[in-house]
Amino acid sequence: MKLTPMMQQFNEIKVKYTDCILFYRLGDFYEMFFDDALLASKELEITLTGRDCGMEERAPMCGVPFHSADSYIARLVEKGYKVAICEQVEDAKEAKGLVKRDVVRVITKGTVTDNKSLDERKNNFIMCIYEGKKGYGVSVADVTTGGFFTTSFHKDEDKSVIDEIAKYNPSEIIVNEEFINKDVIRNIFDIKPHTHSSFSFEYANALKLLCEHFKVKNLSGFGISQDELAVGSAGALLNYLYETQMNDLSHISSIKNYALNEFMFLDISSRRNLELCETIRERSKKGSLLSVLDKTKTSMGARQLRRWLEQPLLNISEINKRLDAVAEYKNDTLLREEIKELLGGVYDIERLTGRIVYNQANCRDFISLKKSIEHFPRIKNMLSSLEAGLNKDLYLDLDTLEDIFTLLDTTIAEEPPISLREGGFIKDGFNEELDRYRFVKNKAKDLLDELEEREKTATGIKNLKIKYNKVFGFHLEVTNSYSHMVPERYIRRQTLANAERYITTELKELEDEILLADEKINKIEYDLFTEIRNTLAQEISRIQKSAGAVSILDVLQSLGDVADSNRYSKPIMNNEGGINIKGGRHPVVERLSKEQFIENDTFLDLNDNRLAIITGPNMAGKSTYMRQVALIVLMAQIGSFVPANSAEIGACDRIFTRVGASDDLATGQSTFMVEMSEVANILNNATKNSLLILDEIGRGTSTYDGLSIAWAVLEHI
Repeated sequence: MKLTPMMQQFNEIKVKYTDCILFYRLGDFYEMFFDDALLASKELEITLTGRDCGMEERAPMCGVPFHSADSYIARLVEKGYKVAICEQVEDAKEAKGLVKRDVVRVITKGTVTDNKSLDERKNNFIMCIYEGKKGYGVSVADVTTGGFFTTSFHKDEDKSVIDEIAKYNPSEIIVNEEFINKDVIRNIFDIKPHTHSSFSFEYANALKLLCEHFKVKNLSGFGISQDELAVGSAGALLNYLYETQMNDLSHISSIKNYALNEFMFLDISSRRNLELCETIRERSKKGSLLSVLDKTKTSMGARQLRRWLEQPLLNISEINKRLDAVAEYKNDTLLREEIKELLGGVYDIERLTGRIVYNQANCRDFISLKKSIEHFPRIKNMLSSLEAGLNKDLYLDLDTLEDIFTLLDTTIAEEPPISLREGGFIKDGFNEELDRYRFVKNKAKDLLDELEEREKTATGIKNLKIKYNKVFGFHLEVTNSYSHMVPERYIRRQTLANAERYITTELKELEDEILLADEKINKIEYDLFTEIRNTLAQEISRIQKSAGAVSILDVLQSLGDVADSNRYSKPIMNNEGGINIKGGRHPVVERLSKEQFIENDTFLDLNDNRLAIITGPNMAGKSTYMRQVALIVLMAQIGSFVPANSAEIGACDRIFTRVGASDDLATGQSTFMVEMSEVANILNNATKNSLLILDEIGRGTSTYDGLSIAWAVLEHI
C-alpha cells in the first residue's frame, strides 16, 4: 500500500509504541491501528468489530467517534491491551505543512481514569516490584487519587511479595528484568507482570527522578533516602507513569513509606478465609466484613475504610485514638446524622483532582467540587465541638477552601453543559469582552431590526429589508421602484429581476461581530476555563489534604453508626497478649442470619490457656466461632467497636488461618500439599503474639496420619 504523509507519521509513532493499539484522531473520529502481534489476534478482531482488519495492507481496522471512544478503550484495556491516544498537538492555522500529531497518553489497566471503567469505592492500584540482590522493593500508586506508597523487605521474605499483592489487589504490575516469580504471580492473581527498563530501577536514576518530581534535595523527609530497594521501585514506577501519562503528575505530591511491622500481617490465605472485602465463593462484597462495616457516604470514605481493613494497626496508642474518635460518633446520634447528611453532598474530590491534573475535568466536575467544598465550613464547625484527639486533628487538617469556592462560584454557571464545545459555562458579568459578544449574539435580530429602521428613516425607502444568504451574508434589499432613492454610500452587491442588493460599512461591521461572536465566545470561554483549571491545579495539595480529612471522618462516622446500630462495645486494648471476649458474636453471620445468634465467650492468654480445642458435630458452629474470634481481634485493631458485650484484646502482630483446602491445579499441588504448605508457613512465621486459627488440620490425608499431624502441630505451638 502506498503510504500517505499521515500514514508515514503514524509509522514513526508506531515504532515508539509497538505494543499498543493506537487511537489516532482524525477530525471527529479515532482510527484504530495495530502492530503485527495485535493484528494477528483473532480474538481481538472478532470481539471488537467482527470484520477484516486488513492485515496485508496494515490499514486501520475501524473508526469510532471520538466522543464515544471511552467505551471501546475500556473494552480493550479490560482484555489487557494498551491503548495509545494520538492527538493533534499544534494549531492547524499556525502549522506549516502537515499538522504535527503525537501520542498524548498511553492507557493501561493500572492507569485508567475514566470513572465508568472504575469501581468508585475501590482504589485502582498499579504496583512496581523491584527484585535486588538484598531483597525486594514494592511501590504502589493510584493515579486517579494521587496515592503513592512504598516499602521494602529482605530476600528471605520473598513470600511477602505475594502477600503485598493480595493486600493491594493491583490492576497492573511492573517488574524489573531480574524478577523471577512472574509465572507465580500470573498463576495466582491472573495478572501478567510487565517488564520495565532496568535503567529506571537503578538507585541513582530513581533518586534523581523522585527528587525532581517532589522538588526536594533528598528523600530524607520521606524516610527512604537510604533504602535502595524502595527508591528503586518507586523511581521505576514514577518513570513508567511519566512515560504513559505524559503529564506532570502533580497530584502525586507525596510518597508514604511504610514498614511491614507497622501493620498486622495477613497472608493471602487469611485474607481469603476471613472474607474481609469479598466472599470466597462468589467474590462479592455482600457477605464480607466490609459489607457490614461500610456505612460511608462518600467514595473517598469507602476506599479509606477498605485500606484500614486491609491494614490493621499494631500501635496501641494509634488504635485507641481511632476508638476514642469512633466513640464520639457512636454516642452522639444527632451529630452523626448531621455529618452524614453533609457528607452525602460531597463528591469524589480525590478523583476530581486527578481529572484536573490530567486535563480531563469539565465544568460539571468544577460544580461538583464547588458543591462539595460548600459543606466544609459546617463540617469544620461540627468538628470543633469534639474532644477526641483524632477528631481534633481532623479539625486542623480540614481546610475550608473558601477561596476556591469563591472562584468557582463567580465563574462557572450553575448548570453547565457536559461538552466545552457547547459553550455557555462561564457566568455573565465575569468577563466584559465575553459579555459584549454574548450581547451581540443574543441581540443580533434586535440590532439588525434597529439598523433597518434607521436606514428606512434616513433614506425614505419604506420597503427596505435586511436579509441574509450564504453567498453575500447580510445585505440591504431595495425594489426597483425605489432604486432612485438609494444613497451613494450604499455599495451594490447583486442585481435581481425586480430588486437590488447593497451593503454598507455599518452593516458589514455588524455582520462581522455577529458571525464571529460564536467563535469569539468559544475561545474566550475556553481560555477562561483553562485559566481556572490551572489555578485549581496549583492548589491540588490543599484540596487533597481536605479530601483526606473528609475520608477519615466518613470512616469514623461509619464505624460509629455500625457500633450504635449493632450493639457493639468498645474493646480494651493492651500489649499483654491475651484475649478475653464476653458474649462475642460473628459480625457477618449475625447480620445475615434470620435466627438469633448465640453469644460465646473466649479466653486465651500466654500461660495455661494459650490453646483452645473446639470439638462438636457438623453444623454446630465451630468454624463460625473460630472466625468470629479472628474478626473481633481484627476489627479492634482497625479502630472499630466489636460485636461483643465486652472485650479485652492484646494486639496481635499476625493472624494466620488454615481453613478448608482444595487442589491447587495452577501450581500442581494436591489438597494435602496445599494444607501442609499453609501449616508450614504458619509454623515458620508465627510469633508468641500471633493468633492462629486451625480448622481440621490433617483432613487431606488418612485419619491416623491426620491426627498425628494435628497432634504434632499443636505440641509445637
